[in-house]
Amino acid sequence: MRSQPDDSPVHISQEACNFARTAYRALLVEVNLTPKPGLVDRHNTGAHHDMELSHFYRSARAIGVWLPRFIKRGYEDAALPATQQLARLRPLGMACENHMFCATGGINTHKGSIFSLGLLCAAFGRLQRQQRALNAEALCAETAAMCQGLVERELRHTKGWQTVAQRLFAAHKLSGARGAAESGFRLVVGGALPLYRQRLMAGYDQQAALIDSLLRLMAHNDDTNVASRGGINGVHWLRRCAAELLARGGTTGDLGLQRLYRFDGECIARNLSPGGSADLLIVTWLLAQLPGN
Repeated sequence: MRSQPDDSPVHISQEACNFARTAYRALLVEVNLTPKPGLVDRHNTGAHHDMELSHFYRSARAIGVWLPRFIKRGYEDAALPATQQLARLRPLGMACENHMFCATGGINTHKGSIFSLGLLCAAFGRLQRQQRALNAEALCAETAAMCQGLVERELRHTKGWQTVAQRLFAAHKLSGARGAAESGFRLVVGGALPLYRQRLMAGYDQQAALIDSLLRLMAHNDDTNVASRGGINGVHWLRRCAAELLARGGTTGDLGLQRLYRFDGECIARNLSPGGSADLLIVTWLLAQLPGN
């Protein structure tokens, strides 16, 4: 399979081009957000010893050239049932992953985001072709329709050798990125996105609003990235700490930032990186650029 897209132009509408560019920007917004507990940011490399900020920039550029192709595939397949779309996207997703790994020297920076952004871009193409609403709620509902039964097929019903994701589901019922997509990004639409919008309306700057939205995600997400590093106890600890920090005002005031940096240090000491929540924050910011219902 090709690891890079060919040079032929991808013909999609200006509106679709704008959405693809916004999805690319979402990757950069997330990585530049600082501080992020346990995650790579402009302050430190978090709980990661094998990656730095530049890896994420290269990864984002590599992924960005594929995003219009996900939209085009969704547009071309719009007459197909939503349940058939995911299989049609997999070759694109695998090729995009290969391009990411080539750009980063084999480091997994954005595999979860390729999955979520690929789905949302395809959903955009489908809805545009069907002349349906192009808002956050509609995109997430279409994503859920495309992923119907995904957790059951790929995590619950397994035989023989198991992946890390399958083992975590078997042991703790953690469904990771698959469950998030099949739910229509429930934690985003029902939690992080409304909070982000509320914070902006209340006069918070974008960084503060995003950090509080990240804390909201961390407080509710059964993050498989955290579980793979710290087990289920690590998940529970991270969720409790994020919830406590948010309950005490999140990023509000100097004390809020001090607590956040202290939380970052504790995550690093415990080798915990909430990468699944970071992926959902990318989705949050992307959807926030679209109109609501």
